[in-house]
Amino acid sequence: MQRGQIELEHTVVIAGAGPLGLGMVDAVDEMLKLTEGYGRYVYVEATGHPAAVEQGLHMICKLGTFVEFNVMREPVTVDWNIIGDTKELDIHGAHLSPHCYPIAIDLLAKGLLPMDQILTHSLPLENFQEGIDLIAAGERSIKVSLAP
Repeated sequence: MQRGQIELEHTVVIAGAGPLGLGMVDAVDEMLKLTEGYGRYVYVEATGHPAAVEQGLHMICKLGTFVEFNVMREPVTVDWNIIGDTKELDIHGAHLSPHCYPIAIDLLAKGLLPMDQILTHSLPLENFQEGIDLIAAGERSIKVSLAP
């Protein structure tokens, strides 16, 4: 979030809410309706899916900021005219810099994150295959932990 240089008046889209099912919505059209066709200042791509990059380019307003947080499994090709000529976007790469851990730990310690909604399954270590299967299915889990 720091890489996006987010200010109080900015509106932000974060792509990457969890399993594939959460991403199966017509997000661009809905977001443009909510902003009367204007778009958002900041788009944080955290899905790792190439389609989310293209989606983000269409969601950002002119002079907006695109933050690529995830690691892609495959190369991504986009229309660079959108980035430069059409919207004049700022592009930032980010991935768990050393300065983000103290902030995250503080948020957890203060109970400011809804972990009861994020951590959907906690399994004993010997049930690791069940955990892997839950994640692979992408239908009933967001985050799965294994306890030794």
